[in-house]
Amino acid sequence: CVPKKLKLNPISDVFPLIHFHGGRPYGLLPRQKAKLRFFIYICGNYFDMDLRIGNGYDVHALAEGLPLWLGGVQIESPIGCIAHSDGDVAIHALCDALLGALALGDIGKHFPDTSAEFKGIDSKILLERVMDLIGKDGWRLVNADITIAMQRPKLAPYIIPMRECLASVMGCSVGQVSVKATTTEKLGFVGRSEGCEVYAVVLLERVDETYD
Repeated sequence: CVPKKLKLNPISDVFPLIHFHGGRPYGLLPRQKAKLRFFIYICGNYFDMDLRIGNGYDVHALAEGLPLWLGGVQIESPIGCIAHSDGDVAIHALCDALLGALALGDIGKHFPDTSAEFKGIDSKILLERVMDLIGKDGWRLVNADITIAMQRPKLAPYIIPMRECLASVMGCSVGQVSVKATTTEKLGFVGRSEGCEVYAVVLLERVDETYD
């Protein structure tokens, strides 16, 4: 986490941080104290809002005879999401998390369901546009964690394909994308197969060429 250009020795320059007496570091030479003050100043600026967390949630009603898309992958299922777009509720929650991390609003603000432009649109296109937005703002993905709550069909066979698809769209490694699926033990509207809900959390970091 320390900018390499500082060339601070973690033992001689940073370790003295923990040696305090009466609220003051002791046993330090003036040169070490100067380095310590500089280290605290730089790290304080380095960590100032360089990480952002975003939370997303979306839900769609389900109906017979509709295609089911989750995480960019078509799922073999007798039921699918009712939606203006392709109904990929997982990508929609992910987009909301990404936008929310930077206080850029939500997916409805950027891609309103009243617009004919987005009628039946592939949600992967929406995710690409969101990634472009955060990239132009100077941020990149650290990791994403997605939880899909759906009673049926079973989603376990699709987890890896979803992770691979999302990583490809977002331009990151598969290891940065987690997808989990759960049922609600037949409780609530999800348990009655009336709807599918998805929770997404993302961590973003600022892109700064000054630091490695």
